[in-house]
Amino acid sequence: MTMRVDSGGVGIEYDVHGAGRPVVLLHGFPDSARLWRNQIPALVDAGFQVIVPDQRGYGRSDHPGEIEAYSIAFLALDVVAVLDDLGIERAHVVGHDWGAAIAWAAAALAPDRVDHLVALSVGNPMAFAGAGFEQREKSWYMLLFQFVGIAEQWLSDNDWANFREWMGHPDADAVIADLEATSSLTTALNWYRANVGPDTFVGPPLELPSIQAPTLGVWSSGDHHLLERQMTDSEQYVTGSWRYERVEGAGHHMQLEEPETINRLLLDFLPT
Repeated sequence: MTMRVDSGGVGIEYDVHGAGRPVVLLHGFPDSARLWRNQIPALVDAGFQVIVPDQRGYGRSDHPGEIEAYSIAFLALDVVAVLDDLGIERAHVVGHDWGAAIAWAAAALAPDRVDHLVALSVGNPMAFAGAGFEQREKSWYMLLFQFVGIAEQWLSDNDWANFREWMGHPDADAVIADLEATSSLTTALNWYRANVGPDTFVGPPLELPSIQAPTLGVWSSGDHHLLERQMTDSEQYVTGSWRYERVEGAGHHMQLEEPETINRLLLDFLPT
């Protein structure tokens, strides 16, 4: 079932699968709800109601033009809007990449709405900011993405050659087709422009309240964009229970490369 909710004037389209205890799955850059296609059946079969939005700026949801519309607080409120639309008080929240950052923010800013939290790849924003110079080196592209027009051209020129090489996405062709069909590249990049400007690399980190929800952090050893430390150091920002799992060999999109492993971890951690 596909539904749509107004979140502060921005339409968020989301799919609902199954029935049971609710789980929200949040994609990141440069994906859409399709990212979770290997997790949805496993969670539904285990007795969960699975809620999968296209986040703002992506796919079927609205694409506001203002960079400020992609501030992390607005993105976290989109999650709350979806839950309110369904009449759900509390849900498990699972996020990957930027979706993980939004999951952290939602759990910090609306702790009464997040039951269990799962962060794939990206650790707590404060742990990410404190991960040191090596993480900043790996995040060089975040500075490139600040340059409107230049970043878009760099990514898309020559049949998206730089995007394909840098991202290493298992679904590159389908993702590129979506970005082109929905004109989502600029709005996807606006997530970076709104939240990780140049001052992020030299200034104090974003401060969020501690995470009260039981939290699972998962990092994959083949992730060329993120250090393990930015995930393991997230423990210090969690007052609820903390669990860390390392997936060997998988790249950044571990739920596509090692779906059975990720499904097993989710089903083991999330109570029905």
